Amino acid sequence: MTTSAPSPDHILQTGMAFWASKTLLSAVEMEVFTELSKGPESLESLTGRLGLHPRSSRDFLDALVALGFLERQNGNYANTPSSDVFLDKRKPSYIGGILEMANKRLFHHWGHLTTALRTGQNQNEATGDTETFGALYADPTRLKGFLRAMTGISRGANMTIAAKFPWQRYKSAADCGTAQGDLIVQVALKNPHLSCTGFDLPEVAPIFEEYVEGHALSSRVKFKAGSFFTDPLPNVDVIMMGHILHDWNLEEKKMLIRKAYEALPPDGAYIVYDSLIDDDRSKNAFGLLASLNMLIETPGGFDYTGADCVGWMKEAGFRETRVEHLVGPDSMVVGIK
Repeated sequence: MTTSAPSPDHILQTGMAFWASKTLLSAVEMEVFTELSKGPESLESLTGRLGLHPRSSRDFLDALVALGFLERQNGNYANTPSSDVFLDKRKPSYIGGILEMANKRLFHHWGHLTTALRTGQNQNEATGDTETFGALYADPTRLKGFLRAMTGISRGANMTIAAKFPWQRYKSAADCGTAQGDLIVQVALKNPHLSCTGFDLPEVAPIFEEYVEGHALSSRVKFKAGSFFTDPLPNVDVIMMGHILHDWNLEEKKMLIRKAYEALPPDGAYIVYDSLIDDDRSKNAFGLLASLNMLIETPGGFDYTGADCVGWMKEAGFRETRVEHLVGPDSMVVGIK
């Protein structure tokens, strides 16, 4: 048996990966893909329309080609199929909101990862603060961008839950920590028999209602203002929390699970989803890095394994649990009361 000689390739590619990351993030910020959704353009045309300097434009656009985000034929640049679907701001499939947030906020905050690793303190706008979302919710513009980003990163999982879960068994559902409302909107679109509620802090209401109205669901999808720390959760057949549990420390996670259990009727369902870490904690790098992002973003949040969540649900009293993969790194844990 022969083994390959040690190589520095993976080390260098990972260590310098921020080059590629920032190139893509700047392209999203400058709306390169939205511009090219109109059709292929030449180097000269894109340089002018995007406001690029002649020194940078060719290397920038060719780097996007080499990275697989653009195509170039006969000197003209065009979107790849994936870029055209997911990075054109005018399409409902746009996921660039999370990348916009990464560019404006996370890229800078992650520069302080070493400090976070040594202190255990979050390194975002509210460094060392115990109020996780206070700084974000205090600024309406920043809040709207944050909620739109949550829609972008969650859309695929939301659509999968809307189609995959046995909704025909239930009459009502609530999304707690609903943000812009995409999860409950996708569930409502796919399941017209359901009565649907989005539950979040009062500041979220106008952003949620605008999104719901845009999908012609205002008559069936309602907003309920409240905090899942101080107020009871809606009494519905199914309670959902998408990308919520990872924001909180262990005691808070268990409290939210208990509150969901208490609010549900017998045979009611509780759906939790996050980028679950694999039980061996060695394969889902995205989930582990997402947990480091919680270190950066929150005072006590962390990501977790499916087995962890199953254990917490059983401790709260759920009689039946299961873990199901959704899309990409996201999986859901379902508890039945």
